[in-house]
Amino acid sequence: MSNEDMEKENATLLTEFILTGFIHQAEWQIPLFLVFLAIYLITMVGNLGLIALICNDSHLHTPMYLLLGSLAFVDAWISSTITPKMLAIILTKSKMISLSECMIQLFSFSFSATTECFLLTTMAYDRYVAICKPLLYPVVMTNRLCIRLLVLSFAGGVLHACIHIGVLFRLAFCNSNIIHHFYCDIMPLFKISCIDPFINVLMVFIFSGSIQVFTILTILVSYTLILFTVVKKKSLQGIKKAFSTCGAHLLSVSLYFGSLLFMYVSPGSAQADGQNMMDSLFYTVIIPLLNPIIYSLRNKKVLDSLAKMLKRNV
Repeated sequence: MSNEDMEKENATLLTEFILTGFIHQAEWQIPLFLVFLAIYLITMVGNLGLIALICNDSHLHTPMYLLLGSLAFVDAWISSTITPKMLAIILTKSKMISLSECMIQLFSFSFSATTECFLLTTMAYDRYVAICKPLLYPVVMTNRLCIRLLVLSFAGGVLHACIHIGVLFRLAFCNSNIIHHFYCDIMPLFKISCIDPFINVLMVFIFSGSIQVFTILTILVSYTLILFTVVKKKSLQGIKKAFSTCGAHLLSVSLYFGSLLFMYVSPGSAQADGQNMMDSLFYTVIIPLLNPIIYSLRNKKVLDSLAKMLKRNV
């Protein structure tokens, strides 16, 4: 029996953890709760409303809006994975979370974060075809191809989450049951493992790193080609139309990947737990709130569809 196995066998294994959440004074408890509750409600109304709008309007049953609706679904999912537990931590004195709850939350977060990466990449490809090959767009970017890309995106998210959860079962937690975070993220779990998490860290580096490199490079290539195409047109109206079409997606991509890279590529030892939590808060709570606003306010078809729906209901 190896030393690692003996250590795992002899340790007093922990099956419950304490999520510290945000360190705040008692007088901030209610204001923080109300702020995050408002953010969560607006996020759900915005994303689920966008999905309902796309489903109910046949004019929006095109690849671009199927992708946008899927992104809204994933944003609602990730927000519901993180925010309700965070609200419970802020409001109540009980900060306990069981090992099984922790694993479910980690799986759900990993699935949704990975799927969002793939969806944003697919949306960049969709914009590339629309601007660089406009005459071929209806032939290339069909609803059938869009659905296949969506299935691959969601399947990739599930597979990536399964890999990390599967490897996580090799660890044992006995050094501490305190997770300095507001949800079960993978890096804080490694810190309290009494088994060397080297293999797990390596798996994160290989798989998460590969996904981020692939998706970011694909998006950069897509938008580089779009930029060249727009510059060649030398038409002010064409340039305005291209930036109008791509502006919302570029902003969303910049916010999402920027926060992810800052969180996972920066050396962990150089960042305090509080800074890690602020970075995580941005892409798990703030971005799901912003995305439906970004895409809706800059999209004439969505605004027109919303206006029509409101007129019917008045």
